[in-house]
Amino acid sequence: MSEWFRQVTGPRRAAARLVCFPHAGGTAAAFRGWGAHVPPDVEVLAVRYPGRQDRIAEPCVDTMEPLVAAVTAALPTDLPLVLFGHSMGASVAHEVTRALPVPPVLLAVSGRRPPHLLRIRDVQGDSAIIADVKRLGEANAEVLDHPELRDLILPAIRADYHLVRTYEPGSLPPVAVPIVAHTAEDDPEAPVSDMRGWAELTTAEFDLTVWSGGHFYLAAHEAELVSMLCARLGELVSAE
Repeated sequence: MSEWFRQVTGPRRAAARLVCFPHAGGTAAAFRGWGAHVPPDVEVLAVRYPGRQDRIAEPCVDTMEPLVAAVTAALPTDLPLVLFGHSMGASVAHEVTRALPVPPVLLAVSGRRPPHLLRIRDVQGDSAIIADVKRLGEANAEVLDHPELRDLILPAIRADYHLVRTYEPGSLPPVAVPIVAHTAEDDPEAPVSDMRGWAELTTAEFDLTVWSGGHFYLAAHEAELVSMLCARLGELVSAE
């Protein structure tokens, strides 16, 4: 397996692959529990961004184009793919969908406005970034209160915030891939009205699911969310 992916599920004879893109400041560990909710024929991979966890010695990637190019080049396309991205990861997954020579059967975007409705917030400086991470309710935000841990993880968070701040795609042509969008009732970063705008980014089917909770609703709804993605994947694969 490429350094760009962590295999969440154990060895299996897979018929399809679910690829998960973490949020800004996030890691592949955000999806460590997803393997428990997929059927035996679905492999789960989590994208490993450089500059964190077991890639901490590598330089971070702080702009969209090289990150997308690297993930696209490393992503195996021998099986039907579902790409799922949360927050910043949704934008990365969308760009990878556009770049892949063999498109995924489904793009799932979560907690992130579509590119033509993005609102770039100029969050710079460690204090502002830390405050923003805590505002969004990131589950592990308390580690930022410990100086030793903060110094270890802040470079990756800074890089991701720079990527988000400098990514200005504007209007993009639609993809011929079904899109399912997910957001939460109380997510200030992805209001329901804006999430409906993802329908303009596909010439295929579009669905929107609204969950209870805030920006990181995923933790409370993990099993149901993964089961929903796998059910949709099964429908698409069987229809081919």
